[in-house]
Amino acid sequence: MSVYDELVGQDRVVAQIRQAADAAARIVRGEAGGGMTHAWLFTGPPGSGRSVAARAFAAALQCRHQGTPEQGCGTCDACHQVLAGSHADLEVIRPSGLSYSVKETRDLVLRSSTAPSSGNWQIVLFEDADRATEQAANALLKAIEEPPDRTVWLLCTPSPDDLVVTIRSRCRLVTLSTPPSHAVADVLVNRDGIDADVALSAARAAQGHIGRARRLATDPDARARRDEVLSVPRELRAIDACLNAAERLVKSAEAEAAATTAELDESEKSELRKAYGEGATGKGVAKAVRGSAGAMRALEDRQKSRATRLKRDALDRTLMDLAGYYRDALTLQLGASVELANAERADELGRYAAVTSPEATLRRLEAIMECRERIDANANPLLAVEAMTLAIRAA
Repeated sequence: MSVYDELVGQDRVVAQIRQAADAAARIVRGEAGGGMTHAWLFTGPPGSGRSVAARAFAAALQCRHQGTPEQGCGTCDACHQVLAGSHADLEVIRPSGLSYSVKETRDLVLRSSTAPSSGNWQIVLFEDADRATEQAANALLKAIEEPPDRTVWLLCTPSPDDLVVTIRSRCRLVTLSTPPSHAVADVLVNRDGIDADVALSAARAAQGHIGRARRLATDPDARARRDEVLSVPRELRAIDACLNAAERLVKSAEAEAAATTAELDESEKSELRKAYGEGATGKGVAKAVRGSAGAMRALEDRQKSRATRLKRDALDRTLMDLAGYYRDALTLQLGASVELANAERADELGRYAAVTSPEATLRRLEAIMECRERIDANANPLLAVEAMTLAIRAA
């Protein structure tokens, strides 16, 4: 067992961060460590394991077996704490809303400036660092330019271009790739006990996204929603059908996000009530409970922002599933030797590919990508999807 076991199909990345962890161990011993730096940028497509790689690196940096072949063992108390997110010298940032504010960033920079209390390094793991606002990015830049000796920043974004050039130029780049379907399927079979055929089908459909593949393999509702998305190309023959399909796509994404939101919201509210003593008795409890009103309002504001982000993320997954259909069709039209994401629909895709042109398929893919960009720019989701379905019909 090691902290790198979860990095599926990323041998090159594992070698890179192992080498850096070895250099970090030399620095801890007071020696030169030329392979280590204070700021790292983990990039790669969704599902490739950016945050998994960053957390594995963090665990190796804090591991009790510094400078030995067992560094990054995954079994010592330091590795366990990092992997669980409970290590005293690890700060994990997961922006819950659409953006991460400058005030939050300044508070984070202040916390990161302290010396490690029990570990080897003070580590900040910033998932979705691309959600930082422009002002927040400027505050982050100052911290990365002049970090304390034993502070390490691990930033995660889909692409290097998602961060301002002044930040990414100060980071060492770690680029993850989409893992192959067979590797993802092996994980689902060996770790989750999923049937091999089901695992491979889910891995192909998820296009290398391990979490998405697991959900498709284990959740019938997720598979049903995806099947509904893949039925859309057959329906876009008339304008009213385009508008109806757009409405269904948006409502399906909203329903998926609402289910996730409701579960998270209630759990957080319950924890906050307990923290303020709700249900307890004794002196001062009533005053504490009354004082929780402001904290509850602040929590609800954060939850609203997160709900908006979850809706966008769910709709984006829907659009990518639809793009996968046309990508498969284009693969067949061009005769490319590429694995189909929707291999179980090969006959249907073959019929589509035979009656239309590669140029028309490309225009449909472009319409989907344009829809994603519009939604990312805060366009009304329903209007954006309606424009997309009409453009697909007209292509």
